[in-house]
Amino acid sequence: MGSRRGAGPIGIAAAAVGLLAAAVGATAAVITVTMARRVVTPPITRPEDERVVSVDLASEEVVLAASDETRMRGRYGFWFERDSGHARLGDVIADDGRVVRRRLDVVDFGRLERAERGRMSGWYHLGPWELGHPYENVLVETPLGPAPAWFVPAAEASTDWVIQVHGRGAKRQEGLRAVEPARAAGWNTLLISYRNDGEAPESEDRRYGLGGTEWADVVAAVRYAEEHGAERIMLMGWSMGGAIALQAVLRSETVRERLVGVILDSPAIDWTDILRFQGALLNLPERLGDVVARLLGGPWSGGLTGVAAPISVEELDPVARADEFSVPILIMHSVDDGFVPIDGSRRFAAARPDLIQFEVFEGARHTKLWNHDPERWTELVRGWLERSMEDVPRLDEEAEIAG
Repeated sequence: MGSRRGAGPIGIAAAAVGLLAAAVGATAAVITVTMARRVVTPPITRPEDERVVSVDLASEEVVLAASDETRMRGRYGFWFERDSGHARLGDVIADDGRVVRRRLDVVDFGRLERAERGRMSGWYHLGPWELGHPYENVLVETPLGPAPAWFVPAAEASTDWVIQVHGRGAKRQEGLRAVEPARAAGWNTLLISYRNDGEAPESEDRRYGLGGTEWADVVAAVRYAEEHGAERIMLMGWSMGGAIALQAVLRSETVRERLVGVILDSPAIDWTDILRFQGALLNLPERLGDVVARLLGGPWSGGLTGVAAPISVEELDPVARADEFSVPILIMHSVDDGFVPIDGSRRFAAARPDLIQFEVFEGARHTKLWNHDPERWTELVRGWLERSMEDVPRLDEEAEIAG
């Protein structure tokens, strides 16, 4: 008896590649699938794009090959030896166009003098213990299981909570830069993890949903905050964390009930625009980004990328649903972001000028606004939180007014 071949995942994927190849060409099809997989697959390792020229531990200086990243002004983390080593770099001392000499603040672990390459990071702090304030390791019960989080209370007892949502390929440390201005304004901070970020429980497909699945973990964090006394909540999202936070606002009444505002740092607003931009960095045709977006939302996306369900980037576009937002939003983005173009933030701000305060930075790279201009960034965040405390009544005040 001859065997029958079913339309299993492999067969469906092969058929999808065939149709895609017929539409855009064989080479373009392979590139499209590769890009689609990359955007939804959590990175296991990060590329070490920066070359270490020399290290002088005695004079506390490091020399790096010149690049857009290494010549950034400000303080940064520097990961090396496949993230087994970490140092903290101070500001630029000299830049002759070929190499950049920077101050070396400290080597936390690893042998920087032996490293050949590394990568710049916006995380200057490795954990809340470095900030000198009390903190707690807590667990947020998400739909997939308990996810670790850090809770940093305000200096005085407070029912105002900022929930920090980190970006793609990042972890909770990303939001530590906002703890100081939050405490100064009287807000508690909850720095969360979410599915597939390497700390929280994994989803079955182990893929990013670009905000379309992770938002449920933000809802869980809001519930945790409520159960621990939160009366007013501010969401703060970094990069893809911004997309996640906005989807939580749009999709959850639980989030909207106590929400008083949103803060976005270098947010991922328009995924099609981001895919076009990323393609251009690889010298690929602009329209390939649109093809990748269609692939992610198509019926064969699972077989080609591993996602459990298609991802419609159009449905993730907050600009198209801008009229559904009702709380003030602070957006901070750099024209020199280099990873997520500022255009999406511009369109979102233009769609709701009554709600959105749009702050444009220059010279800062992606999610490195604090590093580049800490005084301005800190003042914006602190001022935003202080005004939010003044402008929005507490629940007990609302009850008194209603009575």
